[in-house]
Amino acid sequence: MQDSLFIPVLAGTTREQRKSFWAAQLVAEVGSTIEGVETYLVDPKVFYFPGDGNDPEGKDARYSELTSKADGFFIVTPEYNHSFPGTLKRMLDSELENYNHKPVAFAGASSGNWGGVRAIESLVITVREMGLVATYTDMHFPRVQDLFDSEGNLLDEKYRERCIKPWQELVWMARALKKAKNSDTQNN
Repeated sequence: MQDSLFIPVLAGTTREQRKSFWAAQLVAEVGSTIEGVETYLVDPKVFYFPGDGNDPEGKDARYSELTSKADGFFIVTPEYNHSFPGTLKRMLDSELENYNHKPVAFAGASSGNWGGVRAIESLVITVREMGLVATYTDMHFPRVQDLFDSEGNLLDEKYRERCIKPWQELVWMARALKKAKNSDTQNN
């Protein structure tokens, strides 16, 4: 039996009319169906990140605990002005030491046809600098406002199926990196 993995799904915005949160809920729901994987939907609205950077006073202890325990991450971000929201950047910046050599998968959401492609492209540079290892299979939610009803229920089931491949890659990479870290610890 393989070790279980803890992979939080990070919702990327606190915006009041955030349709991408529905996409994040779906991604977390799909992840929770994978044997040996525990997920947790991180809603930045319920965390507090004062100031900028990685200073001790800018951390939320609950988020620090989640990132320390995590074996990987799945970020779901809306695309705002060809990039990702400042809320997500602030949240990510707060925990640099807890990201090193952990994999991260991406899902993007937008009101247009691009499905958050440019937000994900911007994020790859940022997470790489933070020590995270970016996967290559992304999930896209174009015209996100048309994919869910007013209660956040998915209207097109093919999007649930499309979530599976990025999760499979993320889980594979999380297991490989966890094994490598455990091996390094045992050899030192």
